[in-house]
Amino acid sequence: MAELVVLGFKNMTTADEAVTELQQMEREALISVADWARVIRRPDGKVDIRQGNHPAAVGALGGTFWGLLFGLIFFVPLFGAAVGAAAGALAGALTDVGIDDKMIKGLGEQIAPGTSALFVHVIEATGDKVTDRMRRFEPEVLRTSLSNDAEERLRKALTSA
Repeated sequence: MAELVVLGFKNMTTADEAVTELQQMEREALISVADWARVIRRPDGKVDIRQGNHPAAVGALGGTFWGLLFGLIFFVPLFGAAVGAAAGALAGALTDVGIDDKMIKGLGEQIAPGTSALFVHVIEATGDKVTDRMRRFEPEVLRTSLSNDAEERLRKALTSA
C-alpha cells in the first residue's frame, strides 16, 4: 500500500540533496516512488516547489508521438506533431496526479523560512536501508499517512545512530 511521508530539513539545500539520494535509491531498487515534491521556503518567505511528476511534459511527449503518427497517415506530419504535442500538454496539465498541490503549498507556507521539506509518495521500500541512507540528512518527520505506531518507528529509525 502506498504511503505519503513528508520530511523537513533544517536548511534550504538539504531537500535537493535528499532528492538526489532518493533517485539513486530508486535506481538501486531500494525504494519505489510514485511521486515526490521538494519545497523550499526562502528567507523572504517565498515558497519554491519542484515536483518529480510532470504530467504536462509526459502528455506533450505522448501527444507528439500520436500527432506525428496521424500526421504521417494524412501527409502532414509536422502539423500533426504540433497539434498532438499541444493537446497532450493540455491534457497532462489538466490531469492532477500524485501528491495534492494544495497540501504541498499549504505545508510550504507553514515551514520556517530558510528551511525545506520533501514529500515522498512511497509505493514500497526496503525500510532499514532507506532510513540508513536518509538519516545523514537529519530529517524531521512532519507528516505521514502511516499508522501512529509505524510513524513513531520511522521517527526513531531516522534519528537513531
